[in-house]
Amino acid sequence: MKTEFFDLAEQLRRELHTDEGLLCFFSGERSDFVRFNRALVRQAGSVEQRYVTLRLIHGRRQASATVSLAGGSDDLTACRRAMHSVRETLLQLPDDPWLLYSEVPHSTATERRGRLPPAEHVIGEVTAAAKGLDFVGFYAGGTVFRGFANSLGQHNWHEVDAYNFDWSLHLDGDKAVKNGYAGLDWDPAVFEMKVADSARELQRMQEPPRTLGPGEYRAYLAPAAVEEITGLLSYRAFSMRARATHQSALTRMDEGERLSPQITIVENTQGGFSPAFQEDGYVKPGAVVLIDRGAPAESLVSPRSAREYGVAPNGASAHETPESLELNGGDLPDEHVLSALDTGLYVGNLWYLNFSDKPAGRMTGMTRFATFWVERGRIVAPVNPLRFDDTVYRMFGRKLERLTRSRELLLSTSTYDERSTASARLPGALLESLRFTL
Repeated sequence: MKTEFFDLAEQLRRELHTDEGLLCFFSGERSDFVRFNRALVRQAGSVEQRYVTLRLIHGRRQASATVSLAGGSDDLTACRRAMHSVRETLLQLPDDPWLLYSEVPHSTATERRGRLPPAEHVIGEVTAAAKGLDFVGFYAGGTVFRGFANSLGQHNWHEVDAYNFDWSLHLDGDKAVKNGYAGLDWDPAVFEMKVADSARELQRMQEPPRTLGPGEYRAYLAPAAVEEITGLLSYRAFSMRARATHQSALTRMDEGERLSPQITIVENTQGGFSPAFQEDGYVKPGAVVLIDRGAPAESLVSPRSAREYGVAPNGASAHETPESLELNGGDLPDEHVLSALDTGLYVGNLWYLNFSDKPAGRMTGMTRFATFWVERGRIVAPVNPLRFDDTVYRMFGRKLERLTRSRELLLSTSTYDERSTASARLPGALLESLRFTL
């Protein structure tokens, strides 16, 4: 795909009119998908797709079109037609005051090879490991491609082999446990161990559940629960535009509020799965520190925000959201989590999160899969769903006791239009207390 894309971009560059500029962004994948229900295959297939977005620039005006590519000689014809349409549209548009794109060519290439099993091997391992279980899951694996080329001669390429398997085991009613396995190198032994861990948690779900009333409870949030919090927080909280317009969920940090010194959050592009470039041609730094030991640090700055607010862009996409977020680990060994919790809630997952008071950094959501009541370091009963309502300044601030030493890699499960390359690497979090409203 790389050679075909760059050859196509070069041919279109040669056909530009005087004073025109061209930016081409490529997105493609070769993926296997398998959907399971009751540990049996319910749907399986493979997808190969490729798209190129063509942005034509003349002066301060821009217009764009996206073309689906077939990988043959007809691609150039389709792109020529799209360019003609974009050129006609461009004549009718006003100047764009916030237009900014990279005018200093910086070419890069990244290819990360993984060990991905054929889909039929995944099917065999699932049916063996989950035999007799109500196993429901979705596997997506294969190679994801991203590319950029412009009329200034810049070429960027990103190619990564990765898989993501998201599943749950169901008992009855709303009793279930959830787990996942993602990365570059598939290891059957690790997958089997994770399914066995889920099965043991499911056994614990058979005990009569506890119903807890509203109040504050000591709590441990597993990495998957932490991901729900950081995922909601990522929505514009680290955005330059959101901070400048006081719409960030972390606005109070600009007014002096702080998180725990244990909290350092980084957009770690060099350690993630997303490309190190974006659609305007800017190459991302290896890492951008967003929260530094509890204090606000850098923001994610897109080119449009950079133009509007007079600052330098740092390779952020137009949405200015993290794509390779990492939260540093702490000193709590995984095997000591229950003893450190002592008595309280072990929260495996959180669900349906939203802001209840965004300017205050307050969010709400539900416990769902595998939430247990722990007494003296021992799980004694599952807990019926609870709604929490608390601020990030308490959860990641004054009520945060410890973070786990190990961190879990969590890839985005989104496959809407295409497989997402977003990822997070997160520890678990032990909280002195978490507020529940019902």
